[in-house]
Amino acid sequence: MTESDAIAVAGQQALWTALLIGGPLLGALLAVGLVVALLQALTQVQEAALAFVPKMLVLGVALLLGGSAGMSVLRSFAEMLFDRIVAVGGAA
Repeated sequence: MTESDAIAVAGQQALWTALLIGGPLLGALLAVGLVVALLQALTQVQEAALAFVPKMLVLGVALLLGGSAGMSVLRSFAEMLFDRIVAVGGAA
């Protein structure tokens, strides 16, 4: 594998890792935002805090519940990246 191939694969893995870590969080925030927007449309209460506070609460809970899984994905990516750096650069 050439250096440019290794860089391309590392970039692809970085994007996949970002999707694995951020995807569930963004999905949860999207669902809460949709529910809050529907509630605001039905009740005609347009309060900014009503849209912001539930999202932050859900984000905190999601980080508490899924933070360790996200960190394990990030750790495995970092280990793979360091192994590829050594493979491309060669061990001295």
